[in-house]
Amino acid sequence: MESQWGDGGSVDLDDTRLEELSPQPLLTRDYETRPALVYERLRQQHGPVAPVDLLGVPAWLVLGYREALQVLQDNDGFPKGLENWRARSEGRVPADWPLGPSLEVNHILIQGGPGYRPLRTAWDVALKPFQDPRHPQAKRLKAAVTAYADELITLVGQGGKTGVADLSAQFSRPLPLMVASHLLGFPGSQGDDALMDMWRVLDAGPDAEAALERLLATLAELAASKLEKPGDDFPSYLLAAHPDLSLDHLARELFMLLGMTSDHVGILISNTVVEVISGEGSVRASLSAGMVREAMNRSVMRKPPLVNFVPRFAAEDTRLGNYTIRAGDPVWVSSAAAHADPLFADHVASGTTISTRAHLSWGAGPRQCPARELASTVAAAGVGRLFERFDYLDLALPADQLPWRSSPFMRGLRSLPVRYELSAALARPSANGPTPETAEEVLPDRSARQRSSLWRYLTGLIRGGR
Repeated sequence: MESQWGDGGSVDLDDTRLEELSPQPLLTRDYETRPALVYERLRQQHGPVAPVDLLGVPAWLVLGYREALQVLQDNDGFPKGLENWRARSEGRVPADWPLGPSLEVNHILIQGGPGYRPLRTAWDVALKPFQDPRHPQAKRLKAAVTAYADELITLVGQGGKTGVADLSAQFSRPLPLMVASHLLGFPGSQGDDALMDMWRVLDAGPDAEAALERLLATLAELAASKLEKPGDDFPSYLLAAHPDLSLDHLARELFMLLGMTSDHVGILISNTVVEVISGEGSVRASLSAGMVREAMNRSVMRKPPLVNFVPRFAAEDTRLGNYTIRAGDPVWVSSAAAHADPLFADHVASGTTISTRAHLSWGAGPRQCPARELASTVAAAGVGRLFERFDYLDLALPADQLPWRSSPFMRGLRSLPVRYELSAALARPSANGPTPETAEEVLPDRSARQRSSLWRYLTGLIRGGR
């Protein structure tokens, strides 16, 4: 033990190895229901970095905002890539570790080593047409978001001009999946079965394994079709930017885009709706002033969808917080805990219309999420259209009784019950919204959609609610 000086004065530095600390389990019932209290207990006991047990595997959890930035911005000192994990290389990670399958799929979020840079460059090139507002593909994407949002809202309205709906199941979750299908270039409504399988995988139910097999097979078929006949879509652009990608690797990248974008964006939409409905006056002021992204920024400050990032690994013995992190130790950054760090949270103004942009919802540093602008655009357009089409929205449950689902990575609402009153007339699209022509272009054939598994499921929710 030795002493170092920090903001709080003299701090004991603990050189005990991670394997010798016998850390307490993180993913407990308390964590699922009250994660903020779990983070705070860890902070009080250990400081900004805490040893935790992740379903039988020890790891370091970064709770401090400053320490989180240090790890995220130092890609050389804390690289990604499971090949850097000492315990895994030594055979000390169980073969049946529950988190293993999600980390073993080697895609853009997980990959380290020399293969990452050309892959990231290809991602940036492939996403640019959808993220650059001047590009025709970005305009077409925004038209698609608005058209899909209108479809879903109109479907909710079939249950009555006023009533109760689950905005998570009926809007927030299907919308980004539909948009992802558009990005991937599924013809017509052919991607709807894949979207339902993605839902099953994310929910991790008893049919998740079979759904994953079907989904990867479908994405491999899609990848092969884009190789044979490229289109104006993300997989075709990615192949053009990285011709050496195998079809198997391309399918893994498409799986990541479909899963991460859909779950992250769906949670962001639901959380922003709750923030607007139940938040303080400045949040409502932001939305009424047309500043949907301000409401989103406030939402991710309080409840980021991605609560814990995929692990990084210390490249060499490094002092972080009150501990020495040994080379090869896994380091998990918690954005949710970092946002609650008093050294950061106490400096965030609570009564202003303009919110801070310093949140970590999309990461930080050279490996910041490549699709952050795309995801923000989809979420903002969806939330904006929701409040244009409904004259009245209110929570059907008190905010503190809304049901949450937690995973080692994400945290979102299981359902979002609301009381609503639909506008008597279709709200006029904004200047950037779809014209009837572009809406017809991006929407699948109506009869094909009505036959799809996704649409049958959504229609069943309406009938079941009557």
